[in-house]
Amino acid sequence: MPPNPTIEDPTVTDGIRARDPEVLQSVVRQHLPVLLRAALRSGLPADRAEDAVQETMLTFVRRAEEFDGRARVRTWLFGILIKKISRGFEGTRRAGAEEDIDQVVESRFTADGRWARPPRGPDAGADRERVRAWLAECLEDLPDRRRLAFLLRDVEEMPTDEVCAVLEVTPNNLGVLLFRARNGLRECLEGKGLTGSHDADL
Repeated sequence: MPPNPTIEDPTVTDGIRARDPEVLQSVVRQHLPVLLRAALRSGLPADRAEDAVQETMLTFVRRAEEFDGRARVRTWLFGILIKKISRGFEGTRRAGAEEDIDQVVESRFTADGRWARPPRGPDAGADRERVRAWLAECLEDLPDRRRLAFLLRDVEEMPTDEVCAVLEVTPNNLGVLLFRARNGLRECLEGKGLTGSHDADL
């Protein structure tokens, strides 16, 4: 039986708990780029994204002895980062209107959770950079929890169980967040004119 991917290597866990400088530095070097990328994609301004990642790493070092290895260190770090990001957005965004999930599923998705009519790619006149800019704008307009669920699951391609652990939601709740995020992105991108004949290569 393969090792449980949600459990950290005991050697790494022991090193973190013992505050081994080499282990801590290795963790920081390995995870800093992906944490910063996620913070920037969350919609925070660059300076606040960098602050959130720095605070995440400081919290990680301060609380190193609390890490028990029952989850991957990546999951633990993202859990800290999400809280920092959420604080960064606190009070700065209006709560979006909540659409009925049953209507979303019936009108936009097939039984297996895929878009019934996926957004199509740009017309010949729209280049890839413009599409990327549109996608960034559409992501920024999503409510925070939906945007983070989409970034972790669909962009960072983290396993469902890890995303659930990071966001502290059940798989069903994650599914709802992803349905709503994908639907919101679809409508936003269509509103920007993505009506070509092929799926967008983003």
